[in-house]
Order: sequence, then structure tokens, then C-alpha cells
Amino acid sequence: MSIARLEQYGLLQVAGEDARGFLHAQLTNDVENLPPGTARYAGWCSAKGRLLATFLVVPSGGGFFLQLSRDLVPTVAKRLSMYILRSKVKITDATGRWAQYGLWSPAGGDPLAVSESGGSITVRIEPGRSLVFAPEPSSGRYSPNASADDWTLAEVRAGRPLIVLSTQDQFVPQMVNLELAGGVDFKKGCYPGQEIVARAQYRGAVKRRMYRLRGGPLQPGQELYSDATPGQASGTVVNAAGDESLAVLQVSAIEANSPIRAQPQAAALEVLPLPYSQ
Repeated sequence: MSIARLEQYGLLQVAGEDARGFLHAQLTNDVENLPPGTARYAGWCSAKGRLLATFLVVPSGGGFFLQLSRDLVPTVAKRLSMYILRSKVKITDATGRWAQYGLWSPAGGDPLAVSESGGSITVRIEPGRSLVFAPEPSSGRYSPNASADDWTLAEVRAGRPLIVLSTQDQFVPQMVNLELAGGVDFKKGCYPGQEIVARAQYRGAVKRRMYRLRGGPLQPGQELYSDATPGQASGTVVNAAGDESLAVLQVSAIEANSPIRAQPQAAALEVLPLPYSQ
């Protein structure tokens, strides 16, 4: 079994008797009907429909954990708390209280199934790969023998976007394929930016999409260039690990097989398949 400690993630805890309804009204996915033993991906948008964060929503102890990029924790916690108003909800930064680990093992289970044992919470991400929240101090419970980049690479290959500080407030959910990765429910009702997200979906207004690339190394937030639009940036890296990355690019450039480059005169990056159709 391979184990990696995942320092790239932070954790918010949302508790209180109104927590479920509060999150349902804020996020792009259905939280109201989320079963107790199931996690769910979701986004949180600005009023303009741009993603302020992407979450893995994990129910636990009558409340919820929100896994997100560690560099977004302070700003997201503060901004999300502004919407509580009179709701009976408490949002706290739980990053320091829980260690996060990625486990590669042959154990089975349904995708996004949640289980709790010995004080730890396990989320089955996909066959052969699980996420564990372990209460601190966690030393002695797990001995990492893999890197956080190994986990990020697996997420890149799965086509799952993680919004970080350098890409915050740049993309509507469809630009990063969040609906294809199971993070958007178009029937759930209102949430911040919902009208814009729905318009993009039903009017075909999305001219940029996320693709998987090989070549680099690249960094989140880095601009990319296409020969179809010389002299100007035409794409943005979303996530990267090793020599692979996810990047939002102009659909027209990809459909025209126009080379994508890290710099205007650099070698072309290779476009790789994703596990879902776009």
C-alpha cells in the first residue's frame, strides 16, 4: 500500500442545525439530499458565476467537512461566513486538527463512500484510491512512502479540478469540467452565480474547456499560448504534477489542432485524453 501525506489541502468544518440547508443554498451541487455515508464534489461561485473554490463535501458527525486548496482556507472561511446571517451555522478552520492522507490500496467500495473508524474518516475516491482524515497527532498511524505530487497526478489524470489562489475567480464551473466530474446539479435551485452557470450550460456559451496536457513542468495560473492566436495568451493552467497538467484552453484551438505552448516559441504540449467525454 502506498501512502502520501496531502499538505496541499485544507479543511473547513461546517456545523450547526442549519448547516445542510446553508451549504445547499451556497454550493453548485445538491447537499440537501446528500446521504450520510456519501461524499460529493461541489463548487462555490461568486455572483458572476466564477469559482471561488472547489470542495469535496464530506458529511460527518451531523455536520460537514469541506476539503479545499490549503491556500484558500482563510479567505474562503471569512467570505463564506458572511452568508450565515441568522442561520445556525458555525464555520471553523479544521486544517490543523486533521491530517490528510492519500492511500493507494486494492480495497473495493463505491466511489465517494464515506466510513468512520477509530476516529478517522475514509472517503473512497475511486477504485484503488482513498482519502483519509486522521485526527492530529497522527504520527505512527501512517508512514508515508509516496508524495503529495503522486496524488495530484492521479487527480490530474482523473480530470478533477482544484481551484487554488492563483486561479480563484477566473472560471465558470463548465470551463474546468466541474459538471463532468460530478460537481454541478442543474436541478437543485438557486445558489450564487446559478443563473450564469445555467446560461452557460443551456445556451452553449462556453468557449473554453479544460484539457489534460503533457509537457512542462507547468504551474497553476500559468498562461499558455496557441498558434491560433499569436501574440496573446489563450489558456491557463489549472493544476499540474510532474509533466502532466490540466489547463483551460480555447475549444476552437483544440478542435483546429492548433499547437499549445508554454511560451510562444516553446515546444508544443501534447493533448491527452480525459476519462470523460467533453
